[in-house]
This record gives sequence, structure tokens and C-alpha cells, in this order.
Amino acid sequence: MQKKILFLFLTLCFALNAQQNILSESSEISVLTIAPGTSLNDAFGHNAFRIKDTTHGIDVTYGYGEYDFKAPNFYLKFAQGKLNYLIGKEDFYKFYQRYVYFNRTIKEQVLNLSQSEKQKLYTFLVNNYKPENRAYLYEFFFDNCATKIKDVANIALKNNIAFNAPKDFKQETFRTLIHNNLNRNSWGSLGIDVALGSVIDRKATPEEHMFLPENVYKFFENATIKNSDKPLVKASKTLYNQKNSVKSNSFLSSPLFVFGVIGLLILFITYKDHKNETQSKWLDVALFSITGIIGIFILLLWFATDHTGTHQNYNLLWAFALNLFILPQLLKNKKRPWFIKYLKLLVILLCLMTLHWLIGVQVFAIGLIPFLVALCVRYIYLIKYGSSLK
Repeated sequence: MQKKILFLFLTLCFALNAQQNILSESSEISVLTIAPGTSLNDAFGHNAFRIKDTTHGIDVTYGYGEYDFKAPNFYLKFAQGKLNYLIGKEDFYKFYQRYVYFNRTIKEQVLNLSQSEKQKLYTFLVNNYKPENRAYLYEFFFDNCATKIKDVANIALKNNIAFNAPKDFKQETFRTLIHNNLNRNSWGSLGIDVALGSVIDRKATPEEHMFLPENVYKFFENATIKNSDKPLVKASKTLYNQKNSVKSNSFLSSPLFVFGVIGLLILFITYKDHKNETQSKWLDVALFSITGIIGIFILLLWFATDHTGTHQNYNLLWAFALNLFILPQLLKNKKRPWFIKYLKLLVILLCLMTLHWLIGVQVFAIGLIPFLVALCVRYIYLIKYGSSLK
């Protein structure tokens, strides 16, 4: 008797759970687009699905890109590009209030879906949120919180979405698309330009532009269902408009100013060395150590991680990893002939970097320009000074 009661109870629970996941005819599924925030990690905005069904009392959001801070070796996996991210689920009211609190615009696009398409999309999200399915390997350009919205929508509509280019669309490189969301004379932009290689200096296809949340909004707004004139979005509205806020962008703390001061200091010391016919060894040890360490870091990002955007990074032309092995030679009073040739190689590499920049192979950080000019002058002085000691 007890077994029968338990069986009936489990059957009832299963039936109620299944019923809970069935959307009514009045339900709506929409895409939410959140404007960029003030810090680097939210500088590109966010996207999420909203599932609203007043008949069944459902109003929740599903969004991709949550960190799993409990993951073992979190920081190591993050650096290696091996960190799994999560799909998150949240009550819409809490979602809304959080972004209002941080003063970020919230836009909504109600999707023009049939009942079966809505159900398929919702069922996919419910299944994707299960503990065994929540995690996925994040990739900044091709598998992030924005691209997931496009991919899940395509699943629901069996790849029948035609993503038409928005009005005044201009095809741009991945790096330019990033720069459009950042102040180029900022530390975040400098870090990105140093860490990411020339692979992101190719033009993104129209659909690849949707790695950015705002472009998801633009492309969805112009998308249609294939083999019909039906638009993908049936209604768009702004749920919250960002209030005016004062942005503090102090030039005195910017990379261009800081590296400008460092560059002037290097040039001043070089001038004094030239005048006194001497060498400030501490400066050269510092410069060769810094450029060498950065070079090692770039090589590790390129070859020792799964990050696709860090490949073919020509910042190695100024951040030359072999500089670390030259440190003993800097401390000697008499320079070896091969060392002079090595310095000439460093000058040639800086010239090659400039050429790469001019012809568009890779765009480099503008904040580094004063430092790189001073570095080149220092190398030329060391060539002249080393040659005079023969």
C-alpha cells in the first residue's frame, strides 16, 4: 500500500512539474539588452531572455556568462581560457532592479514566435539550466552572453532566422568593435591591445558582430523569418533609460600621460648619459627586464592558453622575451660585438612593428607610443655608446 502511495505521489509531482514548464498562449519571450556599465568587466553590456507568462505566474530571466567562483583552480583556469561559465536564472523584478540601481539602460524586444517555437525555446532554457547542463566553455568572441542569445533563438526556429544588416551598417574588425565601447586612452583598452593579437584585426562578418550585446539588439531588430516577411521582433520598448551621470576621465591618470612621463624620463636620462659619455645601467636593466617579462607573458597567452584572441600577437616586436637573457651583458663595462648586433635587431623590430601598424596587420595601444619612442632612442644610444667602447 505504501509503495502505491509513493508511486502516486511521485507521478503527481512529475505531472505538476511538467505542467509548470508548459507555457500558455498568452506567454511572451523577449530579449533584454543591458547597456554597458562603468567597469571593464561590464563595459560591453549584457543580454538575457525574459520568459513572461501571467497565466502561470512566470516572469524570469535566463542569461549566460555567470562566473562559477566555486570552480577548482578558478584563477588558473580563467587565465588559461579553460574556465566554465554558467547560465543563470533570476526573477525578472530582481534582474530589473539590479540594473536600475547601476543606472544601466534596459531595452526589451518581444520575439514574434509561434506557440510551439516559444515552448521549444523555453524548454531548451529549462533543460540548459539543470545542474548537469549549466556549465559551458566561455569564449569572448564566439561563445559569450550575446552570441548565446543568437544561438538559442536559432535552435528554437530551426536556423530559420535571416539576420539582415542594420541600416548604416559598417563592417569593422573585432578590435575596432571593442574600441567603440572603450576609451582608447584607458588602462582597460591598453591591456586588451597588449594581450590580444592580430587575429582580432580581421573584419568580422555581419553575424560575428553579434558578439556585442548592442549589436544583438540591432540585428534582431532587423531580422526576419526565412521564407516569409515576418519580422523576428514584434515589439520593442525601453524599460529603463539611463540617467545622466558624470564620467570621470582624468587625463593625468591615463596611459598616454603616465607613459608620456616615463618616456620623457627615459629621454632625459639618455641625454644626460650622452652628455657624460656614460650608461645608467639601472635604467637598462629595468627596461630589458620589463620588456622581457611582458614578452614571456604574451608568449604564454599565445601558446599556453586556449584563448583564440591572443594568437599572432606582434607586441612581441617591442616586448622581446629574449631581453631577459641579455641582462648580464648590460652590467659589463665592455660590450661584446654580438650585443651591438642584438641592439640593432631590437631597433629593426620596432621599425617592423611600426610597419605592421601602418599597413593594418595589427593595431597597437596608443598609450604606449611615448614609451616606444623613448625605447627606440635608448636602443640607438646604447648602440652608439657600446660601439665607442671597442
